[in-house]
Amino acid sequence: MRSSIIKKGIQRAPNRALLKALGLTDTEIERPFIAVVNSWNEYVPGHIYLDKISEAVKAGIRIAGGTPFEFNTIGICDGIAMGHEGMKYSLPSREIIADSIELMIQSNQMDGIVSIPTCDKIVPGHLMAIARLNIPSIVITGGPMQPGTCNDESIDLISVFEGLGRYNVRKITENQIKILEECACPGAGSCAGLFTANTMACLTEALGMSLTGCATCHAIDARKIRLAKESGMRIMELVRKNITPKKIMTPSAFENAITVDMAIGGSTNTMLHLPAIANELGITLPLDVFDGISRNVPHITNLRPGGNHSMFDLDRAGGIPVVMQRIKDYLNLECLTVTGKTLIENIENAVVLNSIISKEVIRTADKPYHKEGGIAVLYGSLSPDGSVVKQSAVSKKMLIHKGPARVFDSEEDAMMAIMKKKIKRRDVIVIRYEGPKGGPGMREMLSATSAITGMGLSASIALITDGRFSGGTRGPCIGHVSPEAAEGGPIAIVKDGDIIEINIPKRKLDIKLSKEEIDRRLRKWINPKKKLSGVLKRYSQLVSSADRGAIFL
Repeated sequence: MRSSIIKKGIQRAPNRALLKALGLTDTEIERPFIAVVNSWNEYVPGHIYLDKISEAVKAGIRIAGGTPFEFNTIGICDGIAMGHEGMKYSLPSREIIADSIELMIQSNQMDGIVSIPTCDKIVPGHLMAIARLNIPSIVITGGPMQPGTCNDESIDLISVFEGLGRYNVRKITENQIKILEECACPGAGSCAGLFTANTMACLTEALGMSLTGCATCHAIDARKIRLAKESGMRIMELVRKNITPKKIMTPSAFENAITVDMAIGGSTNTMLHLPAIANELGITLPLDVFDGISRNVPHITNLRPGGNHSMFDLDRAGGIPVVMQRIKDYLNLECLTVTGKTLIENIENAVVLNSIISKEVIRTADKPYHKEGGIAVLYGSLSPDGSVVKQSAVSKKMLIHKGPARVFDSEEDAMMAIMKKKIKRRDVIVIRYEGPKGGPGMREMLSATSAITGMGLSASIALITDGRFSGGTRGPCIGHVSPEAAEGGPIAIVKDGDIIEINIPKRKLDIKLSKEEIDRRLRKWINPKKKLSGVLKRYSQLVSSADRGAIFL
């Protein structure tokens, strides 16, 4: 046991004295020490109930003969941070979460980890730490929020964001906005659609790092408590057999996660998080890997924001096990998982509880919603190193688009123009200096994209940025443009009126200028330096480009 170094032998009497100050008995000290890493706090709806999850996890650990020790990590709610300076701190929190877990585990020499994360940057932050530490670990994600209801329709947080755009063009009243506000988020859990938080939970299960069925089991479901106890019990077996993350999160397992991501039409933020997790294991995941898998794997679910189904529908249809069952020909089925079984063993008996729902919510590979996967990678004179778009959430008429650029150097400036109705049909909004270094922090543009959608313009206007988009974004929104403006990428020299050409089927993103003109403008370009301090200053100095996962170099 790793923990022997802090508790075995006469020389560790002082250490044991401190452990006994916690009320531990000799029997408890002799058992394996298991870290229960919890992102519980009282500010984030996805985290507010995780104290209950951790109690169940600790019960499971004790049942199986271990001694649990709980500690907490920070957690930012992207929804609350959206649309202002606070969003600059969200992506940097991922690295801080991973570092904080490493500090606690290494200083205290724990034998195993049960991780309890929920929400956008918290799940990848935990997985990065688990990969880096490579000691037996299991993840139990907290679970989705139930969808709200309004006028006999299911709604969620994105309904409110898009409602603001509808209000701006007088399609709904202020009172109707108030009703959406009251009904959209009915309780605990990560927001109800296939946004970044729930996408990452699904990919954690696909990677093999959480128990079968964990990803879609909702926060309020008693099954989640049972899964928590089972996860606590399961970690003891992983410790005894020394099944470490490197034995589970292999290159083949990452291919499985990307395959599931493309099949379900997940958030574009996975293009940042999966490479960052893989990097901790010495595995490189370039954008071309994602695009290659996307071209081959059919898109078989159509969840919010691209479709009308919720995570609740996906869970009723059988969840990720049924998804993987229906695309098993595209998966590496012999990958080991935290269950101690291979992937094929986990999914071969996957139960479809509601067959009528299942047929529509999770289609078969031969009758998909789209022949290609959910995300496409675009290259061209505007994004030489790549950019990403959720193609499954783009209307057919906008898959190919050409229009004049409307250029803004911040999200706030673009949002002001949108709300003042200064954007015209066919325009291509360009928001720059919002990348990992330039923001810094690579803000999400959900306020802008939701306003466009709510105003009914998502089928006539495109948005391009070196920042990123919420998993709740839909429409022709192209992010992660690399190199970013702050590094002298071509996006830095776009001017109002320049013609931008988008061709998603051909994976192209071009500015219709000659190479000579682009080079001439770049020679004259001066980087507008921002005055930074604290976390953002350090982050801007360390972070890499979006096409590399915004990892630290």
